[in-house]
This record gives sequence, structure tokens and C-alpha cells, in this order.
Amino acid sequence: MTADSTRLWDPYDKGCPTRDVLDRIGDKWTVLILGELSDGAPRRFTALRRRIVGVSEKMLTQTLRNLERDGLVQRTIYPVIPPHVEYHLTPLGQTLRAPVAALERWSREHMDDILAARASYAMKSGKSAAQ
Repeated sequence: MTADSTRLWDPYDKGCPTRDVLDRIGDKWTVLILGELSDGAPRRFTALRRRIVGVSEKMLTQTLRNLERDGLVQRTIYPVIPPHVEYHLTPLGQTLRAPVAALERWSREHMDDILAARASYAMKSGKSAAQ
């Protein structure tokens, strides 16, 4: 990547496609999927669904398809009966391992601060801390 190519993509510009990429990467299911695949081992759909508690089958399917479309995840189909499908990070997806790990680490380190801020906000605004 050259300095010139980075100047062509401005996420602050309304029509810039990097907004779509940032939206995808910032999605909670994407972060959890990338985190789960970050050790390099392939995972089956059911293993991902079991590990990522709360994700629906539809949302997991949609997120995996989007990640595959963006070149971050590769889907491998094995021609056996029953069909065997595995997902793993592509080389491009692997470049997100460190940023995703940093976000996970940051969230664990600062969760108490965030919960305290939410409680303080709820007290001042009269709203639930969960809102």
C-alpha cells in the first residue's frame, strides 16, 4: 500500500466504501467471529454457533457470508455426506487478529469503568443503565 492509495479512501467522506468495511468490522458478531477464528484453527458452523452464545443461525450465516465476500474468511466445503464445511481466516483476515485482540483486551480491562459510567448516567438521567 502506498501513501497515495491511503489518501484516496477517506472514511469521513459520505460515499467512501471504507465506511462499509468499518461498519462490518465494528459489528459485534464480526468481532466475536474474528476473535474465535484468530488462533488459525478452522471451525465448523456449529462450533462457532456454540461458542458465540446468543447469535442466531441466520445472523451467523449472514455475517460469515459477508466476511467471506470481503475476503476475511474462507469457507471450505468437503465433499462428504453429510456435508462438512469449515471456516478460517484468510491472510487478509489474519491482519485483523491484533486489532481484534486489542479491542477484546480493552473491553475486559475497562468494563468496570464502563459499568460505573452507565450507572452514573442512569442516576443523573433517570434511565436504566442498560439503555
